[in-house]
Amino acid sequence: MLSKLFPNVVMEDMWTATYETLYMTIISVVGTLILGIMLGLLLFLTDRGNLWQNRLINGITASAVNIFRAIPFIILILLLFPFTDFLMGTIRGPNAALPALIIGAAPFYARLVEIALKEVDKGVVEAAKSMGAKTRTIILKVLLPEAMPALISGITVTAIALISYTAMAGVIGAGGLGDLAYLKGFQRRDNDVVFACTIFIVIIVFIFQMIGDLLSNKIDKR
Repeated sequence: MLSKLFPNVVMEDMWTATYETLYMTIISVVGTLILGIMLGLLLFLTDRGNLWQNRLINGITASAVNIFRAIPFIILILLLFPFTDFLMGTIRGPNAALPALIIGAAPFYARLVEIALKEVDKGVVEAAKSMGAKTRTIILKVLLPEAMPALISGITVTAIALISYTAMAGVIGAGGLGDLAYLKGFQRRDNDVVFACTIFIVIIVFIFQMIGDLLSNKIDKR
């Protein structure tokens, strides 16, 4: 029955493309998590009234984050071609998509991190300071643990955005389900291939959302 509904779909190609999409998504989520938390902490800590209050650094960081958030992802990939070629030695394939995916998503997640940290009760931070806790201790033992449910929800939203980004990256040869849908579906007018790729992408999104919800609910003790 499936062969009648999807006559042009080759399952071997589908699994290869799914693996490439998962590879790009998982690696870029890890990179985005690390870079996004660093940027989010810098935005929060250098803001007025916080531990590292510094108007200049906060302004520079906020400007950089806003600029990269404003650039459409498909244009960002093109702008980063020279950097990608220098870093990865190629501008095609799943590995070549990683720098653009991380640089495109990290500023978005950094703002979510900043919002999550602002929701932490200031009384808890003040109590830690009054007990003589160092900045590193306040960050690792107070701020990040208290904000953890929101941080997980934020990275879940970002991961789903990254899945969409991988599909867009496929249009310029990054591989994955987006590449398969465009090259072997859209360009050959094989709509069943496009539809099958869409189903696989939706399933991946549902799996990521389910994992994110489970982790967030398990950690959130409120």
